[in-house]
Amino acid sequence: MDRSQEHYANGDQNLEANLIDHEVVTESSSSSVPQTENYKRWLRVSIYVIFVLFCQPLATILGRLYYENGGNSTYVVTLLQLIGFPVLVLFRFFSRIRQPKSTDTNFSQSPSFTTLASVYLCTGLLVSAYAYLSAVGLLYLPVSTFSLILASQLAFTAFFSYFLNSQKFTPLIVSSLLLLTVSSALLVVNTDSENSTNVSRVQYVIGFICTIGASAGIGLLLSLIQMLFRKVFTKHTSSAVTDLAIYQSLVASCVVLIGLFASGEWETLPSEMRNYKLGKVSYVLTLASAAISWQVYTLGLVGLIFESSSVFSNSITAVGLPIVPVAAVIVFHDRMDASKIFSIILAICGFLSFVYQHYLDEKKLNTSHTSAVGDLHLPVEEGHTNIQSV
Repeated sequence: MDRSQEHYANGDQNLEANLIDHEVVTESSSSSVPQTENYKRWLRVSIYVIFVLFCQPLATILGRLYYENGGNSTYVVTLLQLIGFPVLVLFRFFSRIRQPKSTDTNFSQSPSFTTLASVYLCTGLLVSAYAYLSAVGLLYLPVSTFSLILASQLAFTAFFSYFLNSQKFTPLIVSSLLLLTVSSALLVVNTDSENSTNVSRVQYVIGFICTIGASAGIGLLLSLIQMLFRKVFTKHTSSAVTDLAIYQSLVASCVVLIGLFASGEWETLPSEMRNYKLGKVSYVLTLASAAISWQVYTLGLVGLIFESSSVFSNSITAVGLPIVPVAAVIVFHDRMDASKIFSIILAICGFLSFVYQHYLDEKKLNTSHTSAVGDLHLPVEEGHTNIQSV
């Protein structure tokens, strides 16, 4: 009897040891899977950041190169920012293949066709408007000045988010607004020092106003997107983000094409190609490279919105803007005087203030989320301990 009890006791101990080993192996394997997924996610984020940082300056430089060598069509430069949206269709297709099937049983009501059509139409019109304004600004302004003024989109994003998304105006946000405003204001009085013999003072002011309008349009669009994903697109999925980018680009492209044919600029394109200073082949390559660069940039922007947030994608976009003035000095020999250098410094300081505020917001959000998860797991752990003691 004692030997049988000893046998059962040894069997229980072996079974318990095997269960403990199995739990350890399961926990270690399950913990390694999220770690691997985390590495993959940061790899994707890094690739998207590279797309945004390098393709936006490249597309801006190529647009200015088109103007410098005989190109005059603002509708063509506008269309270059939009017409390559089929690249996003491929991105959506491959991301849908890679994405596992959802097992979520919480079926929230999808937006109606009328709601989606209204959203795509309104955002598409907004995209076409700010793309055209930026094309006019790039025509009349040196590319370095253009990019510095466009950095004010961060200030406009914070301004519109105050009304649309209840953005709080903290001291860091207010300082960012002031720094970016002063940075742009310095460039208004800098017309006499600009090396632009073919641009009058009136044209310079028009270019400045159009670039400010384009910056405001970008800030309004990003604030609207944030609001739409909070109220309309309740499920923040990759397909929803990509569909929005695709359809708004489709609408904007149609609007710009109507403007191109209605204005009669399409009739001058053949002669423009023949008279292009760098030749016909360079004309085609410049336009094709600019279109591809804009769409790779858009791809990175959409990827960052899905992987992180629209605020983070906007911040990365602003990081790439100071690259343009440096490249403009090298490629187009833009003058870099004291006022422009000071404007760059103010823009960078405003950007850092903006980013640091959102870093504090994300840190606070993660801390509250971690504490909430800990509170949820605490009763379970106590119950598990009580069962083991019993």
